[in-house]
Amino acid sequence: MIRSMTGFGRGVNSEDGKKFTFEIKTVNHRYSDIYIKSPKGISFLEEKIRQSVGKAFSRGKVDIFITFEDVSVGNNAAILDEGLAQSYLNAFTALAEKYNLKNDISSVRLAQCQDVVKIEKSELDQEEIYRIFKPSMDMALENLISMREAEGENLKKNIFEHLESLKAFLKQIFQKSDTVVDEYRAKLNSRIEEILGKTEVDPQRLAMEVAIFADKCCIDEEITRFDSHILQFTAALNEGGQVGRKLDFLVQEMNREINTIGSKANDIEITKSVIEVKSIIEKIREQIQNIE
Repeated sequence: MIRSMTGFGRGVNSEDGKKFTFEIKTVNHRYSDIYIKSPKGISFLEEKIRQSVGKAFSRGKVDIFITFEDVSVGNNAAILDEGLAQSYLNAFTALAEKYNLKNDISSVRLAQCQDVVKIEKSELDQEEIYRIFKPSMDMALENLISMREAEGENLKKNIFEHLESLKAFLKQIFQKSDTVVDEYRAKLNSRIEEILGKTEVDPQRLAMEVAIFADKCCIDEEITRFDSHILQFTAALNEGGQVGRKLDFLVQEMNREINTIGSKANDIEITKSVIEVKSIIEKIREQIQNIE
């Protein structure tokens, strides 16, 4: 199946007071480029995320956003800095005595002093966290793959339509190329008669000129190769998988052949068809840039 490189996926999983939201979006890119934005406390997950995403996609710019909520019981602990608390208490007592103030320091007020009591999060069990996290990632990747495959099938359908148009124009070019030499011979005879009147011209010399022209404007090989490229392109699309680079190469070869045809075929009708073919090739080229 053909996959587009554009898509979005989202997955959510919660368990034991811990909730993960995993969002992933991808766009076309020549290589694989993965960017992960996650909370500081779960950065240890990034390597496993890169491995999973790398297995799922060979190309594309990938942006991943992870949110983590932890409201589980026993997750936080209050830590008392006894030395700092004593220092605050000594300072308050000295202040009360010096200025004859009421010494009404309570434990609650002392705890409110800066850094006396700190809240520390308990260390997370990495294996347990990954176990809870993984379903959200798997769900998002599954949704993303489904979207990329659906978009890929739409691209495939549209490209097939363009390929049929290419075949039609190539057929016109081939049919017209059969008459180009005869038309040249007739024009050459007419031009000679116009210039020389009834003076006889060496028929062998005339035949040689026509033969040279026929050799210069022959495009049979180019059309044969172009047909072969279309067959390979069609086979790659039907085969599916990661064929973006192969399709890009075949488009370059198609463009090379049609440029040669345009330079060799000395005919206005063929030139018009060549312009149409190049326009279609450009449309295909733009579309395959988004195929993985």
